[in-house]
Amino acid sequence: MQPGGLIADADGRPGGAAAVVVGGGLAGITAALALADAGLRVTLLEGRPRLGGLAFSFQRGPLTVDNGQHVYLRCCTAYRWFLDRVDAAHLAPLQERLDVPVLDADRNRLGRLRRAGLPVPLHLAASLATYPHLSVAERAKVGRAALALKGLDLTDPALDGQDFGSWLARHGQSPRAIEALWDLVGVATLNAVAGDASLALAAMVFKTGLLSDPGAADIGWARVPLGDLHDKLARKALDAAGVRTELRTRVTSISRTDNGRWRVDVPGESIEAETVVLAVPQHETHGLLPDGALDRPDLLLDIDTAPILNIHVVYDRKVLKRPFFAALGSPVQWVFDRTEASGLTEGQYLALSQSVAQDEIDAPVATLRERYLPELERLLPAARGAEVRDFFVTRERTATFAPTPGVGRLRPGARTKARGLYLAGAWTATGWPATMESAVRSGISAAGAALSTLDRPRDHLFAFEEAAA
Repeated sequence: MQPGGLIADADGRPGGAAAVVVGGGLAGITAALALADAGLRVTLLEGRPRLGGLAFSFQRGPLTVDNGQHVYLRCCTAYRWFLDRVDAAHLAPLQERLDVPVLDADRNRLGRLRRAGLPVPLHLAASLATYPHLSVAERAKVGRAALALKGLDLTDPALDGQDFGSWLARHGQSPRAIEALWDLVGVATLNAVAGDASLALAAMVFKTGLLSDPGAADIGWARVPLGDLHDKLARKALDAAGVRTELRTRVTSISRTDNGRWRVDVPGESIEAETVVLAVPQHETHGLLPDGALDRPDLLLDIDTAPILNIHVVYDRKVLKRPFFAALGSPVQWVFDRTEASGLTEGQYLALSQSVAQDEIDAPVATLRERYLPELERLLPAARGAEVRDFFVTRERTATFAPTPGVGRLRPGARTKARGLYLAGAWTATGWPATMESAVRSGISAAGAALSTLDRPRDHLFAFEEAAA
């Protein structure tokens, strides 16, 4: 960094168009890459000692641990662009075809949600027709609800004010159907049960993921630690693009200079730039926004957050043959085998991803151990005689924004009323819930808006923006 009290340009040199991106999560990394690719001199500032935001890894003894299990779908075209851009697509491959094992603990029955090579909606017809966790009548009603969902207009603002659970009930969905199908998908993607979720966001998830293209819901996930993708490879791409990246650097204020540029203050330095992208959480954004940037900045404080709990269990032997499964009739939601990705060479390491975790996010580790180890033994008979070599918990108390009815009107777009100041983050108005896809899309939008204002060429963004369209 520059000596204390001096004002430097965004890369420490005078002259030329310069940009500062505040926040080194997926939104900030994306915005920085897009701006640098357009020829701007970009500085990326991140308060943590790493990049990646809330999708990161850390060391626990010999293990490399992801803070939580993250997946994406084939329809997540912007995030797939991101993986390509940082040369990481081969490290997070997609399934050839959607295939989700679903185990009902109460009935000891395994079902599968998988697609065939047929056009929508026939691609899921055979799977739903034989799905053992619903009755024949419930399966028929699911099909009718899916057709009604496909007919919804996602541009209708009235959808945002309704909750998904009430809509499902009006369309004949039983509590069992909601639990065994709609919430199975919705809780993992929205971080809310149907009754607490905006119909607009839920409809977007199901229409895009299950009713747009036969392969849209094929699942992808990292076969290496997330830090390899979102920190190491992202940093390599930023360096190659000429971005100056400063970690452990927290922005304290943003203000206008006398010459109409932006001044970004960090401890010991002030940085000037024509363009600033704020790519930090909504509450932090609220604290940094200069007066007049938004008509009603306090609306940002009304965007609530929702937690995700992740439970990590290391066994002395292999207890799960599949790469992952979802559970019904149990507090366990989704279980992934992270053995190879973590570097474990003996035994098996399972990660449980628990969304909608408001009731357990602050529970003691001992309490969670007493609850979840017996559940894993109930779901996985091979675990009953296995030794638990490690049990630990990671907690993201503000993992996502809460996708409650009415949240759409609170989410701002990329542009502010202050020229040269833009917003990015999964919580902004991307149309998506708080996912990696939403974060990357927001970075695309912020960069595109900035380049348009600067009258800079955006040819390199065409494929970028098509991916997010």
